[in-house]
Amino acid sequence: MKKAKDDLANGIQPVTWPTPEEYARTLQAYQYQEGKFHFAVAGLSGSGKSSLVNAFRGVLNQTANAAATGFTETTVAVGRYPDPSPEKPCVWYDVPGAGTLTIKDWDYFNKQGLYIFDAIIVLFDNRFTATDIAILRNCERWKIPAFIVRSKSDYQIENIKRTLVDSIEEDELLDEDEQTSQLETVLDVAIERYKSQTRQSVEKNLKDSGLGDREVYLVSYKALLNTVRRKNTRSDLYLDETKLLTKLVEAAKNRRCPPASQQLGGFFDGNLGDKSASMFVRLMKVLWATACAWQ
Repeated sequence: MKKAKDDLANGIQPVTWPTPEEYARTLQAYQYQEGKFHFAVAGLSGSGKSSLVNAFRGVLNQTANAAATGFTETTVAVGRYPDPSPEKPCVWYDVPGAGTLTIKDWDYFNKQGLYIFDAIIVLFDNRFTATDIAILRNCERWKIPAFIVRSKSDYQIENIKRTLVDSIEEDELLDEDEQTSQLETVLDVAIERYKSQTRQSVEKNLKDSGLGDREVYLVSYKALLNTVRRKNTRSDLYLDETKLLTKLVEAAKNRRCPPASQQLGGFFDGNLGDKSASMFVRLMKVLWATACAWQ
């Protein structure tokens, strides 16, 4: 007990594991189904989790089957949303933001039962928080694939673009041709600046927390929705949506049915591997068609 208190006083977070009974109760509470992939979207309140869940399912916000969205945190309990398409054996979970719960950062992962999922998306908007780090640490412990995703990228890029445009138009040292030339490339400059700023920020946060480098996926609700729906709309800004979808399913499949040399103590039995392989084939056919639509 004294060691635990001393560790907490020194900022060392306790390592806790659910009991087998707790694990079973969580599976039951979340209606876990064999033969399906289960994905969680977690992160700080207001980061756009519900919109992202809707986009992954190809569902418009504010429609009958959509996860509730709003300017304030609307998720107070974990929401379960099966994919409406029969060819996609996926269930998506909208996890309450840490800022809305009386749960310590280090306890968030276990209290929310995130240990049952096949992959977890750690979503952030402007801030990368202690809760995000705690989720990533626990994903490493549980060997659960975790994806760092920044949402609302279209809005962020538009804000950077407006700032650049204002700066160019007010620069008295530029002649008309120079101004026109810079304005023609301002969107490309805004995109590259956004990518660079985001990746540098995440890289610093990971390094400060003792975590290794990870890829950051930049997405927006509308672009992801259109990608899932295979709607080729050139008016929207597309970044990492297709890559995220593909990597997400590949990682979940590798966790559910790894090579025989990586299988652990009967946890992956033959039937589960067969089911997961079948699910993977079905999903990859869908993702391949999606990717081809954006060539």
